[in-house]
Amino acid sequence: MASNTHSAETAEGARKAAEAHGAAEAAGMPQLDFSTFANQIFWLLVTLVVIYFVLTKIALPRIEAVLSERRGTITNDLAAAEELKQKAVEAEEAYNKALADARAEANKIVAEARADIQADVDAAAAKADAEIAAKAAESEAAIAEIRAGAVDSVKTVAKDAAKEILASMGYKADAKTVTAAVTSRMKG
Repeated sequence: MASNTHSAETAEGARKAAEAHGAAEAAGMPQLDFSTFANQIFWLLVTLVVIYFVLTKIALPRIEAVLSERRGTITNDLAAAEELKQKAVEAEEAYNKALADARAEANKIVAEARADIQADVDAAAAKADAEIAAKAAESEAAIAEIRAGAVDSVKTVAKDAAKEILASMGYKADAKTVTAAVTSRMKG
């Protein structure tokens, strides 16, 4: 019996579900039911007005504040960037001027060093020329002495050789005659 009661309840539930389903199919979509349009339009207008006030009084001012802050930040950053750019241009100009001044100073120092070196070289060359001239004079004097000594030595050797040659031939010559003959021969 219990199974009969259960079956009867199940059948009753199925019948009620079918009736509800049929009524829903007959009515269609509730949003398109013309009898509820006035209610739907009222709540739509209320919702739109609430959204409008929320947007205009809360959301949009906050968004505007954020946008204004960003604009201000961007403007400040652009101004700072322009200022830094100007400073960079000035620093580059100062660097180029300092570099040109340093190059000019370096060229001046090089020119002075060259002039000093040239003066030292000229002084050393003059000193060396003076020393060479003095040594050349000494050498010429030594050569003159050697020549004079050589001429005297040649005369002496020539006199001795002439005496010996005459003595070996059996002649006797006095020193004055031999000296006069050697001297005349040496003069040319």
